[in-house]
Amino acid sequence: MGKIIRTITTNGEAMCIAVDATDMVERAQQIHKTSAVTSAALGRLLAAASMMGDMLKGKDDSVTLRISGDGPAGSVIAVADSEGNCRGYVSNPVVEIDLNSKGKLDVSGAIGSGTLTVMKDLNLKEPYVAQIPLVSGEIAEDITAYYATSEQTPTVCALGVLVNPDLSIRAAGGFMIQLLPFASEEATSGVEKSIEGLPSFTQMLSSGMTLEAICKRALQEFEIEILDESEPVYKCYCSKERVEAALISTGKAELEDMAKDEKTEVSCHFCDAVYTFTSKEIIDLSKRC
Repeated sequence: MGKIIRTITTNGEAMCIAVDATDMVERAQQIHKTSAVTSAALGRLLAAASMMGDMLKGKDDSVTLRISGDGPAGSVIAVADSEGNCRGYVSNPVVEIDLNSKGKLDVSGAIGSGTLTVMKDLNLKEPYVAQIPLVSGEIAEDITAYYATSEQTPTVCALGVLVNPDLSIRAAGGFMIQLLPFASEEATSGVEKSIEGLPSFTQMLSSGMTLEAICKRALQEFEIEILDESEPVYKCYCSKERVEAALISTGKAELEDMAKDEKTEVSCHFCDAVYTFTSKEIIDLSKRC
């Protein structure tokens, strides 16, 4: 079961949120049949989206992260609701490239150069949208850069995915530390000291550390307290009704062309659901255009 925990320093100057996204990333791997490096790329983005979604205030708010790169993986997308439940996909799920110079999965090489787009649907007239150039394609650094440039919030982000030889997910997730408004220089210094020599998130998680223990280690220069915790899952909101609406949006002519086939199958990008429509059902939809 996935888990998110949010903590704050007792002096109110910094917060740390951490997510164990192992089950969510495992589910994504099963759905999309991702290779090791694309599991790492999608898994990191899912973990980031889950934490960013959990930080939203409105019950019906959501956040979408889209990485558009020129590497072999293509686009990577993750969407999360305000409870941290998320879903996602990668354009090219199977990518085989050499390990990087550190002997690790080359996520940056799979993604290449491009942009990170963050869209927050806060149930206003228009969603909030920001786009930045990718800093490295390693995702954690790109999330950090987004917060620095678009929200002016000093942030430390760590993300990781450990993939087993059989492509199952051993550990996945991450944490984010953010300085809160009016944080002192001492708090900034304290965060910098706290993360010196910090093991990777997946090292800590796979060694058996709890999320609370990880947050305490990541903010070891402070006393912290837990704000809340929840159990997010990989969750898709697709339905036949939503697929029907999407088909109707293609227009009458397109639907009439589809109706020439005995049946039409529509697969969800985010999950393994397949919706089947008969020729008659497609003709009925065309009448609603």
